[in-house]
Amino acid sequence: MQFKHPEILYALFLLLIPIIVHLFQLRKFKKIAFTNVAFLKKATLQTRKSSQIKKWLVLATRLLLFAAIILAFAQPFTSKTSNVNSKTETVIYLDNSFSVQAKGSQGELLKRAVQDIIANVPENENLSILTNDATFKNTSIKAIKNELLQLDYTATSLPTKAALLKSKTLFKKQGNTIKNLVFISDFQGTETNFTSTIDSLTHVHLIQLQPVTTNNIAVDSAYISNSNATSLELTVTLKNSGRSTETLPVSLFNNNNLIAKTSVELNNTVQTTFSLPNNSVINGKIVIDDASLQFDNTLYFNSNNSQKINVLAINGNNDDFLKRIYTPNEFNYSGTEINQLDYNLISDQQLIILNELELIPNPLASTLKSFVSEGGSLLVIPSTSINKPSYNALLLDYNMALNDYLPNDKRITTINFSHPLYNNGVFEKEVKNFQYPKVNGYYPISSRTTAPALRFENGSSFLSTNNKVFVFGAALNEATSNFKSSPLIVPTLYNIGKYSLKLPNLYYTIGQDNSFAITTPLQKDDILSLVKDDINIIPRQQQYNNKVVVKTLESPSVAGTYSVNNKAQTLATVSYNYNRNESDLIYSNLSNLEQVSLSDSIADVFNTIKSDTKINALWKWFVIFALILLIIEMLILKYFK
Repeated sequence: MQFKHPEILYALFLLLIPIIVHLFQLRKFKKIAFTNVAFLKKATLQTRKSSQIKKWLVLATRLLLFAAIILAFAQPFTSKTSNVNSKTETVIYLDNSFSVQAKGSQGELLKRAVQDIIANVPENENLSILTNDATFKNTSIKAIKNELLQLDYTATSLPTKAALLKSKTLFKKQGNTIKNLVFISDFQGTETNFTSTIDSLTHVHLIQLQPVTTNNIAVDSAYISNSNATSLELTVTLKNSGRSTETLPVSLFNNNNLIAKTSVELNNTVQTTFSLPNNSVINGKIVIDDASLQFDNTLYFNSNNSQKINVLAINGNNDDFLKRIYTPNEFNYSGTEINQLDYNLISDQQLIILNELELIPNPLASTLKSFVSEGGSLLVIPSTSINKPSYNALLLDYNMALNDYLPNDKRITTINFSHPLYNNGVFEKEVKNFQYPKVNGYYPISSRTTAPALRFENGSSFLSTNNKVFVFGAALNEATSNFKSSPLIVPTLYNIGKYSLKLPNLYYTIGQDNSFAITTPLQKDDILSLVKDDINIIPRQQQYNNKVVVKTLESPSVAGTYSVNNKAQTLATVSYNYNRNESDLIYSNLSNLEQVSLSDSIADVFNTIKSDTKINALWKWFVIFALILLIIEMLILKYFK
């Protein structure tokens, strides 16, 4: 028991005064002998003893009465918290990622959690609430009740550690406070490292939302598995994280028109295929019917009219191998001799190839530098006898230089599998013992910041890259190298061509760093936008002479197929889907965590917080005791004989 005004307790010393007075009044009586008064003497003795008892009882009740009044004025109370003068702060993290769409015993996990928060937190209590995509700081349930009731699911998912760190920043930076962090989530996955973010001043309450079932089926991915002049083969992958399904309908729509439907038997993972017409615009979506999570039941994709990539080769040697790689169905390839070059064509290209030129004229070097600065790609294949200063005048701007020619045989033995040219599925696995192509002479490439894609056996670079500039260290003609007959030449040169203009993919994933290019000349004040129904987004974009590079990360935040517009003109379509990471309903086991309290009930946690900080005032009880003692005193005085 503690006291709000402990200084008043000094008044208890005043209770000594009536004790002292009472002791002075209890003097011994002087005995005087009388004759023949035996009966009277006996009666006097009885009255005297009764009087002494009555006085002691009255004294005791009065002392207790005054003591109760003094204690009442000191305002005693009890509390579970040792530091009763501390203020209390509460921060709530509410997970609103897609995994809490799962059904609990009382409905969707997120919706039920919102109802429990509103019901169990005092509506005027100051607190902060954090979700994956919103923050409500120093507010109250009454002020944000409507926002909580309208809280929607988000594709943004905070890792557990990041959510805890972000939650801690919402606490006020002052001492003598009791900090309560209430972490409400289904704790999907296996990340449970709380120890690095918890201190002794913060009480962490983990509330794990429990779904009634962990069954879920998702449209996981889709890709073009085969194509020809008239059709495309679309392969769709479906995943099941629960019990097997004998017949699952899978529907394919173009816009809102059903164009194909099939049925699959799904145990764990299964693939099914659809045939699509080639060279036609399809704004497609693949739809299944699953009662668990809804966000992964639809996969949007689009197939645009293919934009061909413009490739110009400035030839000093035969370019037949380039024609076989840059075919008309995907590229607009053209080749010219250096003395017949039309400089006006360069700005319309996406890739320029210098094919074994002996000399790079200064005007061409200046034009190529401007071309690269505008987002174009440059591939340099040197001849066996070059004017080295003319080459280096161009390459030095990209931190590369060709050294003196070495007429030595070297094998090309090292592939940088993480390089953008080779990390897009060119190789199913890293190959260590392939048939090495070789050269009988090469130019060592000096570079400071370039990333070699291919290396010789001595570690020297055979193909160096710096952003969109690609430089071979040797000629590719048959007299110098057998690289033309190597399996490496097709994916290398083909991907260099594709890399020069990043056309929109079949679809993109929201929350990832995405980019694509639209080939269109824009006027000075024109700007591209992504449009879907009433959603209109202006993404990050960089404008060049003949293309615009669009970059997206967290926007758009709603899955669907968007049109890329220049004012009212639609230039292309691009599709976005939610990340499928939360489709697997696998949850963490939190039972082994220390320094935290674990519960599955929001009501229980907030009741515990209330009881831990609740102050039980006792002064009313002492007032009641004083009244009872006053009544007892009156009864003693009236009825005690």
